[in-house]
Amino acid sequence: MVMIVMNSEGRNKGLENSYKGVLIMEQRINAIEKGADALKAMLGIGAYLAKSPLEKNLQQLVEYRVSQINGCAYCLDMHSKDLRHGGDTEQRIYTVAAWRETPFFTDRERAALAWAEAITVLGEDHVSDEVYEEARKQFSEQELIDLTLAIAVVNAWNRLNIAFRTEAGGYQPGQWTAAAA
Repeated sequence: MVMIVMNSEGRNKGLENSYKGVLIMEQRINAIEKGADALKAMLGIGAYLAKSPLEKNLQQLVEYRVSQINGCAYCLDMHSKDLRHGGDTEQRIYTVAAWRETPFFTDRERAALAWAEAITVLGEDHVSDEVYEEARKQFSEQELIDLTLAIAVVNAWNRLNIAFRTEAGGYQPGQWTAAAA
């Protein structure tokens, strides 16, 4: 499996393979294949979240936004396909990074996206009271726990896929549904 990446100057940053300033990155480890037993716990959390009262499209929207923040190509490919498959519009998918500046998201989605950003990028002040209060207006305590768990898990998946350079592009909507059940 191969991914092609170029740094901002179009030069090799010292990794093993390059061609005309384009860095070719090979998948390091197939974590799903080689770490199946270790990943059962994360898949189990996915099974729990599939039964959560949180809307599936809301979970996918948050997973997509977290994957944007973390720069996980595999997860961006996966979650954008799942969002489309679930009926979300191209307009919303394209503008989720600028959700504050668009009218395309509900108050509940906005609260979830703000919560996801605050948890994913923990600043000096951690998660602000303002972000928490907005989230509590939209979510019950149980829903907020589940939303936080969904955010934590997608952050973990992002880190695994980035660390092991999982190749983007081959995911099919619903591919991991059976594994998480």
